[in-house]
Amino acid sequence: MKITNETKIGVLTAISITILILGYSYLSGNDVFSRSNKFYAIYKSVDGLSVSKPVLVNGFQIGRVSSMKLWADGRTVVEFQIDHKYNVPANTHAQLVSTDLLGGKAISFEYGDSKEFAQDKDTLSADIQGSLAESLQPIQMKAEHLISKMDSSLAAINKILNPNFQRNVDRSFNSIANSLQTLEGTTKKIDALVGTQSEHINGIMSNAEVVSSNLKTSTANLTGISENFQKVSNDLANSNIKETLQNANKALADMQAAIAKINNGQGSLGMLVNDPKMYQNLTDATNNLNALFLDIKAHPKRYVSFSVFGGKK
Repeated sequence: MKITNETKIGVLTAISITILILGYSYLSGNDVFSRSNKFYAIYKSVDGLSVSKPVLVNGFQIGRVSSMKLWADGRTVVEFQIDHKYNVPANTHAQLVSTDLLGGKAISFEYGDSKEFAQDKDTLSADIQGSLAESLQPIQMKAEHLISKMDSSLAAINKILNPNFQRNVDRSFNSIANSLQTLEGTTKKIDALVGTQSEHINGIMSNAEVVSSNLKTSTANLTGISENFQKVSNDLANSNIKETLQNANKALADMQAAIAKINNGQGSLGMLVNDPKMYQNLTDATNNLNALFLDIKAHPKRYVSFSVFGGKK
């Protein structure tokens, strides 16, 4: 049987259409060659998510996003097709995550600890993870602030680095070079002066050595004096100072008692000091004795009579 060209073209066309439909279905997230379970999740925002995006578990793909449908309240229902050989716990979270800095999205299943598995067409809890761009936004703001400060600093530096400033810098460097040359000349002069005065310097060093030896001798003498002083201090510490002080205090107490008796008119000395009549009697006796001495001196014969050869008594 001969197959006509029209039949061949029709068969090829049918095969091509079938392949096209299957390819479009696969790219849309529908794997027609394998069995799969369908799960759903509801999101407030699905920015960056599209059909055929992968469903991952710890980075491993277990399915695809098969369809997305917007509800009247603004939420979006997302359908996942998961290979039937993977069991999904009932309390699994379907998290919308970022896969790169360019805003690529995917669904990551965070498995729960439930012993029961989700059934076909069950709805999973949904969660949205912040994008990497949002995480880097504070760093971006800081970088922009730093760049603005750097721009201000560069502008200030450009303003400073004007021709006048450069001329001033050149003059400053010239002044520094001249100062270094002057310092070099001064150093040479100092070297020459030290060379000519080396003998005097040696003499000064010798004198300093003599003074040092004298100080050493004086230090030895001071050490002896310190030892003597320490010995005297030890002797004083070992002496019976306490008894001596007690005796001195007792003597002072006796003296104070005697003075108190004199002041109170007790005893001969107290009566002499405090009795005016006795004082007056002593004064009169002294005066009479004085007069007697004067009279004896003036008229000795009244009181003394003697003869060399004997005579009247």
